Amino acid sequence: MSDRRTAILKAATRVIARRGVRGLRVEELSAEAGVSTSLIYYHFTDRAGILRRTLEFITERARRYTAERDPDAVDPRADLEQALLLELQDTPEVRENSTAWGELRASAVFEPGLREDLAKATTTWVHATAELLGRARPLGTATAHAAAAERLTALLEGLSMRWLSGTLPLEHARELLRQAIDVELRQL
Repeated sequence: MSDRRTAILKAATRVIARRGVRGLRVEELSAEAGVSTSLIYYHFTDRAGILRRTLEFITERARRYTAERDPDAVDPRADLEQALLLELQDTPEVRENSTAWGELRASAVFEPGLREDLAKATTTWVHATAELLGRARPLGTATAHAAAAERLTALLEGLSMRWLSGTLPLEHARELLRQAIDVELRQL
């Protein structure tokens, strides 16, 4: 991906996190990215293209920072916990990513074009989590792993939004997630 295209996607993530999808204006995006509006349209064609590519960008960025787990981890349960807790980091990148993800998810209610891409990204996340659950509890069924992954990722999204909005302290959100992981693993 070109440096300019990456700069535009980073800027789009910031603008969406700050103003929401409905507040995304190409003129503001061009100023934030330091490029012309024509360059944005050249790379993304239209507003829907900007939203679709931004969703892909934040999904890939989240995949990268959640993959930064201990490569020597031998405990599958600890690996699962770490992968999920990396979504609850107090870093600018995670805050921005999580906020933009929430804005895109909320906008999908009103923008059907986002739904399919959001569903694909969510399915990928759920499958990756189910795989981690399968490593931690290999005797469980694929159906049970998938259901547990759905519950954990949905809970994580809710905890993240509460933390980001200031209604839940970060450490409490992390502890609630740890407890939910324990419950899910016991049920598998």
